[in-house]
Amino acid sequence: MNFLTGLFDNPGITKALPEAVVETLQMVGIAGFFTLLIGLPLGVFLHVSAPGGLLPMKIVNRIVSDIIVNITRSVPFAILMVTLIPLARLITGTSIGPVAASVSLSIATIPFFARLVENALRDVSGGKIDAALVMGSTKMQVVTKVLLREALPGLVAALTTTLVTLVGYSAMAGIVGGGGLGRLAYNYGVQRFDTQVMVVTIIIIVALVQIIQLAGDFASRRVDHRSASGTGRRSRPAAAAEGISPAAAPAGSAREPDRTTV
Repeated sequence: MNFLTGLFDNPGITKALPEAVVETLQMVGIAGFFTLLIGLPLGVFLHVSAPGGLLPMKIVNRIVSDIIVNITRSVPFAILMVTLIPLARLITGTSIGPVAASVSLSIATIPFFARLVENALRDVSGGKIDAALVMGSTKMQVVTKVLLREALPGLVAALTTTLVTLVGYSAMAGIVGGGGLGRLAYNYGVQRFDTQVMVVTIIIIVALVQIIQLAGDFASRRVDHRSASGTGRRSRPAAAAEGISPAAAPAGSAREPDRTTV
């Protein structure tokens, strides 16, 4: 009971916590927007430019995939963020705060999201792509109307995973001047040994991740056109399709024609 009553008397919770939550949402929102804006086309390019793709460019694909994407993904985020402080200062005019941290967050998650997009596009059936090309669709139409539409559930799941990753990255960014819940947990929970602030911060981060994951799973199911043709609809008897209920249709009447004697 003392723990709960002390929450309303703790300045780290009553004053600093709301601002930290807003800063975390700001970092995740800004970085998520630019990750989607840049990472989606980059992932599409990695897929179509690969050998056997719609527009094979072996050398360019190897440069973008192996050098830019893989090297950026291999650098730990804490080291990457410290390295990109001069770039963040050049772009935003400051090296601290959620806006400055969004630069490093975006650069860290764009290659990650692009690779997830590439993997989602690989799951699209090649037969659908061939059928679209045979019917006279251009390569741009195949990408926009076949690849992206068929891979939409996987793309939504990829964006959900990226946003969850951004929440964890934003907590690390707070320790080096990014603000948000990470800074609050470090300043109060670590330096001042304030258990209340640390516990509340962890609960909020877990709740935020759960909300993002649940919303992403719901959106992924809604955009999945394959779920609209579920097992019940696929196994509907032919008699029901003709307006006759399965119970009223005699067994074998659909397969055995009437036999009359001459």
